[in-house]
Amino acid sequence: MTGLRLNRWHHPVTVLGHGVRAGIWVQGCTIGCHGCASRDTWDPAGGEQAEVLPWLASLPEPLDGLTVSGGEPFQQARALGSLLSAVSAWRGERAFDVLVFSGYPFERLRDEHASVLAHCDAVVAGPYVERRNTGAALRGSDNQRIVTLTSLGERRYGGLEASSAPAMQVLSTGDSIRLIGIPRRGDLDRLRAGLAARGVAAEAVTWLG
Repeated sequence: MTGLRLNRWHHPVTVLGHGVRAGIWVQGCTIGCHGCASRDTWDPAGGEQAEVLPWLASLPEPLDGLTVSGGEPFQQARALGSLLSAVSAWRGERAFDVLVFSGYPFERLRDEHASVLAHCDAVVAGPYVERRNTGAALRGSDNQRIVTLTSLGERRYGGLEASSAPAMQVLSTGDSIRLIGIPRRGDLDRLRAGLAARGVAAEAVTWLG
């Protein structure tokens, strides 16, 4: 199985999908949406090759699903398809969903990557548009679509269009702090300013590259 080039991976993730999840962030994106909060994932030469399934299989229960974000997952479509095919076989009949975030419109994914979508329960599709960041659930901006692809995906994500109030998860590892989730417009700059007011300098922030 061809390994994805990843920026990072984490468990547990509790804000990017249903329940308690594993999350992976792929490395490499040429879309370059203005205001992207993960510019550290853009460089395709960054990150590292990794085999995800052994890590996923080692995680404790409860484990409700896998979230794939980035970066742009479908710019590594062959490796992504290989991984998700293996995940489909591994999960069997368990209620374990696969949710993928993409900056491409769903129509492009449907036309060019149907074989990958066959292993997804739902996708959040469309480019991030900063001025349309309204705090919609699971969407960085309200032009993006939550598209459900299976009955499990429909049960878990089909009713989220009208939901709001996104949540953020805060992780501290050594001398770094990482936020997981989808910030509202201006949240990250307000956070940085608030830290500065308390004498804490935020260096190498991901949304500034």
